[in-house]
Order: sequence, then C-alpha cells, then structure tokens
Amino acid sequence: QVRLQESGGGVVQAGGSLRLACQSSGETFTNFAMAWFRQNPGKAREFVGRISRAGDNTYYPDSVKGRFTISRKNANNMMYVQMTDLKPEDTAVYDCAAASDNHCSEFICSDKASYNYWGQGTRVTVSS
Repeated sequence: QVRLQESGGGVVQAGGSLRLACQSSGETFTNFAMAWFRQNPGKAREFVGRISRAGDNTYYPDSVKGRFTISRKNANNMMYVQMTDLKPEDTAVYDCAAASDNHCSEFICSDKASYNYWGQGTRVTVSS
C-alpha cells in the first residue's frame, strides 16, 4: 500500500550537481527506512545509500561517499538525494525504495531484497 514517486532527473555536465526527490504515500512514512538504488540496462542494480526511519543515520558505498547526501523530511513524506561532483559513471535510472524492517535503520541493508516497495525511477545522464 506504499506508493513511491521519484522526480528531479535530467541531464547534467560532469562536475555538476543534481537533487532527486522521492515522495511517499499510502502508509505512515516514518515506518520505513528509505534507500536509493541505480541501474543501467544490462547491469545489476547498485545500492547508492540509505537513511534510517528517523533520519538520524545514513550509509553510503565508496562509489558515492562524499559526493551524495541522502536526507528526508518526514513531515512532507519526502526523501532526497543531493548529488554533487557528478561523473559519467553516475549515469543511470535512479529508484527509491522503502523497507519496513526496522533493522534497516540500524544496519546497512545494501541488498535490494531488504526493500518492500519501489518507485518507477528517474533518469540521470551525466555528460562529459
């Protein structure tokens, strides 16, 4: 009963910045840890970070650490990723995901199987 809708994708030059948003509806937003994944055709879905239910901790893989920042505004049922110093290899369809298991607010939960709900995705293209 959770619906997720991404927005904010587009084309940006290498070294530039972009912010993606994910809006949630259907169930209490604070029941879910939230994450971003990305995927290009023919490649596996890649974890790019997650945020706890209360927004008090985040985790990022080395590929984006220091460049991407995930945040959430629970009063608006919104989750964001601010992406800076973008590189061509960041080009992908970015999906937001929601996890009902409360352990994903404490542990990494980089496995896509940890997440119960997914958005349709928003496309990000980084040109050089």
